[in-house]
Amino acid sequence: MRHKIVRSVRTVSTPSNRYSLLNTHYCKDAKMKKYLLILLIMVLGQSTFGMDILINQDTLVQQDSVVIEFGKSGKLVIFLGDQEDYERLKELDINGIVEDLDLELDEATGEITVVELRQFGGTKEIIRIREDGPETRVSVGRLKVVVDDSGEKKEVNISSTPRKKRLDPAFRTYGTFDLGLNNYLEKGNRPGGGAVYGVKGWGSWNVGLHWMASHRVEPGKNWDFGLGVQWYNFKFENKGYQTVNGENGVEFIHRTDVNGFKSKISASYLTLLTMFRWDFAKMNNSEKKGVRLAAGPYFGYRLGGRSKFVYKEWDGSGRKKDREPIGNNLNDFRVGLRGEVGYRSLTLFATYDLNTLFQKDRGPSLHPIAFGVVF
Repeated sequence: MRHKIVRSVRTVSTPSNRYSLLNTHYCKDAKMKKYLLILLIMVLGQSTFGMDILINQDTLVQQDSVVIEFGKSGKLVIFLGDQEDYERLKELDINGIVEDLDLELDEATGEITVVELRQFGGTKEIIRIREDGPETRVSVGRLKVVVDDSGEKKEVNISSTPRKKRLDPAFRTYGTFDLGLNNYLEKGNRPGGGAVYGVKGWGSWNVGLHWMASHRVEPGKNWDFGLGVQWYNFKFENKGYQTVNGENGVEFIHRTDVNGFKSKISASYLTLLTMFRWDFAKMNNSEKKGVRLAAGPYFGYRLGGRSKFVYKEWDGSGRKKDREPIGNNLNDFRVGLRGEVGYRSLTLFATYDLNTLFQKDRGPSLHPIAFGVVF
């Protein structure tokens, strides 16, 4: 082989993924056509596969190069940035590199692997070429270029196969966090501010933590199961009333002896729920996120319950708190219905307890309701 230094050689810059570009020149039109197609595929791959291969006249520079000539017109061009690159070149095994680039024909398909591009993330794209008479096909991933030489003019067709749609896994688990507001209904209506146990809208928080398991029945349709804990807080509009245990149930006492600041009752439940979920975008074979609906029953077992009253003495003392357990007057079980509606990343929920908050004849007949956001 003959080695010589050639100056002012035009180069192609590939700054991001540092692909090496092997420039081999052939005189035969067929082989030249192949490698021109490969170059075209690599350029198109910039937008299709995210390969940062950049070909721009502004990036063409003049550098020292080593040209290895072989055969009648073959040339292997190696570009050098400085003397240090040349010293490193001496340590390279050129024969090993050439052997690694050896192309093999697949007898079954007639395909030849021409170039394999590897990115730093570990992904790779293989460029393949196949000749069938006057027709040459070059493909990389979903992109395909076909050149037809059968006519007077060459015809070039570029096509791309549709991206495979991703299905949700058949089974998956995930966690959810509910944050909403509580209220309750008495005989189908919300108790007004005149009722001693009327609930204040802001501050009556509903908090829930759930571990969910989802089974895909078919695309866009899932059956979900969940286990978690739900906290109810009912903050009274009339903060001068305190909830206490009486002989026949809970009693709401008007505390005129102190200046009341806050009065509420709270309860926590271990909750088991199940819902059937519809994702209409996936049901319509759309990859876009659309409207989602879910509905199903839930069952709860009470873990605790108490009342809280915050007040000050009329003589100007600091704030004091009275807490009293009222769990013996609350229903130990709760059964209800839950619904969800979602769009994109936003999911709203609403719940309705079919049973009452208090045991029969141990308090007012109140059916808790809640609504809020699922995270």
